[in-house]
Amino acid sequence: MAQKIIAGVTVDVNEEGYFTNPAQWTKELAAEVAREEGIQLTDKHYAILDFLRERHSKGEALTIRSVGNSGIIDIKGFYGLFPGAPMKKAAKVAGIPKPASCV
Repeated sequence: MAQKIIAGVTVDVNEEGYFTNPAQWTKELAAEVAREEGIQLTDKHYAILDFLRERHSKGEALTIRSVGNSGIIDIKGFYGLFPGAPMKKAAKVAGIPKPASCV
């Protein structure tokens, strides 16, 4: 198992840099991971991250459509907050594994 130091904290990650232990996640670590992805987190970002973490903890499938139906943000807005690959980036920042729906 690989490890990475983020903001001075050692966390368990896979070969792509996704957390393998979501319990190690904190908002401070999320902010640092987001900076690495070129994203400055806002309250809207944190609302999406909390949504993803909650859904993941329940074992629910994570998709762009589920985020769009969350009532937090629409799909276009999601792409605006996490440009390029929104679900992959959001999952990485949220400290959860890359969703199966992502290539």
